[in-house]
Amino acid sequence: MPEGVPVDHPIEVTWEGGMRYRGGRPGGPSLVVDGNSEAGPTPVDTLIIAMASCSAIDVVDYLEKRRTPPTSVRVFVQFSRAPSPPRRVTQARLTFHVAADSPLEHVERAAQLSFDKYCSVSNSLAPDTELSFDVQLSPAAAEG
Repeated sequence: MPEGVPVDHPIEVTWEGGMRYRGGRPGGPSLVVDGNSEAGPTPVDTLIIAMASCSAIDVVDYLEKRRTPPTSVRVFVQFSRAPSPPRRVTQARLTFHVAADSPLEHVERAAQLSFDKYCSVSNSLAPDTELSFDVQLSPAAAEG
């Protein structure tokens, strides 16, 4: 088993009834996860949201360091799950919609680095989970 560095904060999850749970750092912000998709996303949807958010953070950070910060980023994720329990995520394709004055190859490099090196969420999935992405780039939106 690989060694890890202990995280300095716990996560607490509290049942709110039905299939609804609230979780987060004690005393910090929290989110609702709902197995029925009524009060919040399901646990698997939350995992996909976390992966897309993690990768988007990496893309924005990379472009900011290149001095071509995006003015908007949206990530659309299509994914598949195993047909029988535990019905884990087996495949995900992320489409990054990025508005930035950056060459396409820089945005693609940012996304690739996220999956290969930086995104802790995608790198925590089973090694045989098929992950892919594409980038839709548009000019940075004018501020004003």
